[in-house]
Order: sequence, then C-alpha cells, then structure tokens
Amino acid sequence: MTAAVLSAPLGSAAAPPKRATRRVLPGFNLTLGYTLFYLSLIVLIPLSALLFKTFTLTWAEFWTAVASPRVLASYRLTFGASFLAALFNVFAGLLLAWVLVRYEFPGKKIIDALVDLPFALPTAVAGISLTALLAGNGWLGQYLEPMGIQLAFNRNGIVIALIFISLPFVVRTVQPVLEDAEKELEEAATCLGASRFQTFRYVIFPSIAPALLTGFAMAFARAVGEYGSVIFIAGNMPMVSEITPLIIIGKLEQYDYAGATAVATVMLAISFVLLLVINALQSWQRRRAGGKS
Repeated sequence: MTAAVLSAPLGSAAAPPKRATRRVLPGFNLTLGYTLFYLSLIVLIPLSALLFKTFTLTWAEFWTAVASPRVLASYRLTFGASFLAALFNVFAGLLLAWVLVRYEFPGKKIIDALVDLPFALPTAVAGISLTALLAGNGWLGQYLEPMGIQLAFNRNGIVIALIFISLPFVVRTVQPVLEDAEKELEEAATCLGASRFQTFRYVIFPSIAPALLTGFAMAFARAVGEYGSVIFIAGNMPMVSEITPLIIIGKLEQYDYAGATAVATVMLAISFVLLLVINALQSWQRRRAGGKS
C-alpha cells in the first residue's frame, strides 16, 4: 500500500480540492428574471397600456388626432426646439466640461455644483425664474425688449428653457471622458509640431466624440418631454408657441384619453427612431476609432 502511494503521480496527490466559486449576486436565471420583471413593471406595461388605448381608435380617428394642423405645428416646435437646445449644449457643455477638468481657479467647486442645479430644481421653479428674468418687466428683459429683442413668451423662451434643463446631461457625460484622457498624446502631438486645432481635431475629439453623441441624445430626449419649465415662458399660443406635451395635457383635460395617447404614441415613435439613429452613430464612431487605433 505504501508503494502504491509512493508510485502515485506527485501532481495528483498535491492537487487541492476544487471549491465552487461564490458569487456576490444570485445566479443568472434569478437576476435576469428580476431584471425583466422590473423592466416590465416600470417600462413595458405602461407603454403597452399607451398602445392599447391608442388601438381603440379607428385609423381615421387616429389620423385626425395626430395630424391636425395644430398638432403638426406642436411637433415642429417641440422637436425643432429640442434639437437646437441639444446642439447648443454640445458646444456649451464641452466648453464647460473642459474648463472644469483642465483648469484650476477660485470657485471651481461652486461652479461644478451649480451644473447639477437643473437636476435638483423643480422644473416649474426654473420656468418661473426664467420668466422673471426674461419677461418685459424682468431683470434682463426690461433692457432687451426696448431694443426689439423678446426672449419670453415666444419660441426663443422655449429654446432657452430647454437649454437650461438639458445642459447637465452633456457636461456630466463628457467630463469623465476628459478626465481619463491621456495627456501624453496631446504633449506628443505638440512636440511633433501640431497646432492647438490639429491636436483637438485629431487627438482629443475622436476620444470624446462618442460621449458628445451620448450627451446630445440624453439632452435631446430630456428636452422633448419637458413641460414644467416651458409652459411658463412659452406663451402657449396655438400654432405659434404650443409644445406637444401641452397638447396632450389639453386633451386629457377634455377627457379625450384616446386622442392624448395617440399623440403620445407618435412622440414615442419619433423619439425612439431618433435614439436608434444616434446609437447607430455612436457604434459607428467606436468602430471607426477602434479601426484607427
């Protein structure tokens, strides 16, 4: 028996028993089931109810509800103003994130905290504050309106309100990417004779472009559904300064629930398509950046 033990392979005698890997979270099946249940409860079931209510309309009733001239004008204003606000915030948010990441100055932490103010501020308070600032008798509007510049109670006020509430999405998306950027690459480009614009164009911009697209998508999606801050500064004139969420609220107040869900379904479909396009652009940018590297 001793000879058998001595003749056994050394590796087999010394191999420790295998221990099962202990995971912090439960197994895949349980976590996936909980995730799908939570997603269905929070997202899929409300959206399904929206679609089912819309299906109670005939095609003629649906088309009348979603394609009237007043509703079409609200679509153009809502998506157009949201696009302009998100596009402006791409540049303003990049500039603000750049300053917060690359420079040290007195009051930096205060400015960094103020970026998140639209997250915590109730949208109605934001709308009232902007109206008090930009109206004809406001702190700033009383000097602008005599010069023919009217920023409140028209489309200009809508764009300004949407810029205010969607700016943090771009800043907080781009800021971590700038913090993680390799400054050695910028220094190498400078040593090789690249100008500031060339360094930004060929070194910095490719690394932050996906984050900028993500920030644009989030800011656009946030602006499309905004209601509270806009109604105080928009004027809410039909065919002129009436946003689509206000159309939906008006239909609900008139107990036209099917018409309200029909308009909401159109907004949902357009927003979903736009987000798919933006996500496709992000994937293309990542593949392009990966191919170059």
